[in-house]
Amino acid sequence: MSLGEVPLNFWSIYQHGFARVAACTGHTVIADPHANAEAVLRQARRCAREGVAVAVFPELGLTGYSIEDLLLQDAVLDDVEEALGTVVAGSADLLPVLVVGAPLRHRHRIYNCAVIVHRGRILGVAPKSYPPNYREFYERRQIASGEDERGGSIRVGGEEVPFGVDLLFEAADVPGLVLHAEICEDMWVPVPPSAEAALAGATVLANLSGSPITVGRAEDRRLLCRAASARCLAAYVYSAAGLGESTTDLSWDGQTMIYENGVLLAETDRFPLDDQYAVADVDLDLLRQERQRTGTFDDNRRAHATRTGDFRRVRFQLDPPTTDLGLKRRVERLPFVPADPERLALDCYEAYNIQVAGLQQRLAAIGGPKVVIGVSGGLDSTHALIVAARAMDRAGRPRSDILAFTLPGFATSDHTKDNAHKLMNSLGVTAAELDITPTARLMLKEMGHPFASGEPVYDVTFENVQAGLRTDYLFRLANQRGGIVLGTGDLSELALGWSTYGVGDQMSHYNVNSGVPKTLIQHLIRWVIGSGQFDDETGRTLAAILDTEISPELVPGEEMQSTESKIGPYNLHDFTLFHVLRYGFRPSKIAFLAWHAWHDPEAGAWPPGFPEAKRVAYDLAEIRRWLEVFCRRFFAFAQFKRSAMPNGPKVSAGGSLSPRGDWRAPSDGNAAAWLRDLARFDMPGTEK
Repeated sequence: MSLGEVPLNFWSIYQHGFARVAACTGHTVIADPHANAEAVLRQARRCAREGVAVAVFPELGLTGYSIEDLLLQDAVLDDVEEALGTVVAGSADLLPVLVVGAPLRHRHRIYNCAVIVHRGRILGVAPKSYPPNYREFYERRQIASGEDERGGSIRVGGEEVPFGVDLLFEAADVPGLVLHAEICEDMWVPVPPSAEAALAGATVLANLSGSPITVGRAEDRRLLCRAASARCLAAYVYSAAGLGESTTDLSWDGQTMIYENGVLLAETDRFPLDDQYAVADVDLDLLRQERQRTGTFDDNRRAHATRTGDFRRVRFQLDPPTTDLGLKRRVERLPFVPADPERLALDCYEAYNIQVAGLQQRLAAIGGPKVVIGVSGGLDSTHALIVAARAMDRAGRPRSDILAFTLPGFATSDHTKDNAHKLMNSLGVTAAELDITPTARLMLKEMGHPFASGEPVYDVTFENVQAGLRTDYLFRLANQRGGIVLGTGDLSELALGWSTYGVGDQMSHYNVNSGVPKTLIQHLIRWVIGSGQFDDETGRTLAAILDTEISPELVPGEEMQSTESKIGPYNLHDFTLFHVLRYGFRPSKIAFLAWHAWHDPEAGAWPPGFPEAKRVAYDLAEIRRWLEVFCRRFFAFAQFKRSAMPNGPKVSAGGSLSPRGDWRAPSDGNAAAWLRDLARFDMPGTEK
């Protein structure tokens, strides 16, 4: 049965490709496996109530990591097997797969193991590959290396179960949930077991850690976990030992964290006084998409096929809940605009300078022509102009080499025209005004358009005559004055096809904004003001432009022709664009994410400087409405404009729409598949 045929409970995370995972830590009692087993089950029951699919516990959690030679005592090892039986029996009615640390006897040695337990049975046992024996570590005194344990089994609780570092645990009913476990030091070696496991198909990598704490080690762990998740295109779930471990010569901080593809999803405070856990919803769809798109990932698998091809898969039935569990992960309202102030400042610095450096290089490569640009007083042309000004500064050229024209038409407001003149004058560019209305009237008359006879007909032809004339004038002015036309249209407009094709704002000689979404342009201008890129007068004009309604100003008689009232809010369109372009998500999932991001303006962080008056909310009906508009325009209409778009730099990691870069699609495509997915909104389960 395909996903489109699955009964939809829209509010369930497991319906949308997520799996909830937890990294647990708590109070360990040295050499008392029974007490520690009860502690594991206490946290397991809590995780079960929250819908957790995988719960990871610290290394040697049933005995304590700092047990040293007590690990060789039969009384302790006997208790470990009994305590493990308690955990297994106690898990029978619990949802989570429990990844528990325990020392187990096998052949002539003791192995430091991750025991994978689910619903009353042991699925398998993974031994630690690389017990350390340096500095404060003396594990090989008691523990055997499991690095060469592959294809075997171990007897635990009277049963033979799979044993080895080659085990993957796959949920048959949660697509993409494939678990692998490694232990502490395994993460610190040059080629960790988890790397091979990821190539073999693991998406959730668990690390059961002892790891005593010293100054700086917590940050080292973060670095390794983040790198492992990014390099392996996986989730990495890390749980370290904490309170109760022996402090004879060491101390313990109980660090837990969950990373996904290089992004921190959750972590807990260190040095806890009681049980605690980090919990997050891992996006299995995202990981699958990343691996599909990153062809070198599978190339690397093929290069290591002799090792990764022999991994064994142990399948189990998770039976995840289909109820509304909420969503335990941060979803950026504006995925192109991070809410974190430091990250946003860095993104804006990089985006602005990518544009500036791109234009500077293009001008140098073609002989240093002048720049011809149309300036409307709106966001896009404003940003393109300040990019051009900085490019001239960097090249040591006068800003007067920028030939800026404001080209008022039938509906141009005094407000935007005044802002255009103020901006051009404050930047010191060569400024001029060229009124297109006489030429537009002549063209409409010669075409026999009803407007020429006095009828108030403001159709698409009426609008495009103006848009086309503006670009036509700019191209001819560039011919006349030795310049190139600098495009101003942004990534969001390209996505929606909100531009006039050919001799219109779709075309230019070079477009610095083609990789920048509308929502980011606003913050780039705020960053330009806040970081003092230009003088105070320019900053004041830029602030006034930021407060102006987004409008093409083509139709007279309206108080303000609002773009967003016609095609929808750019907040939602950019949200959809990011998740379509970067991850290929289906519309129903995008709607689920959008609702969690946008339904409550008081929840979650907003980007710094975002105006209070614009902190809006969208309900599910509105999200669905504009998703359909996006799908129809993006997939079924606008590609022919993108197929012929001019050069311009990619700016955001979210992607670009250049047919020579991130996005290559047929101009004669259709939106049928996406609209079918949207139709699932009409099924039971989307009400709330």
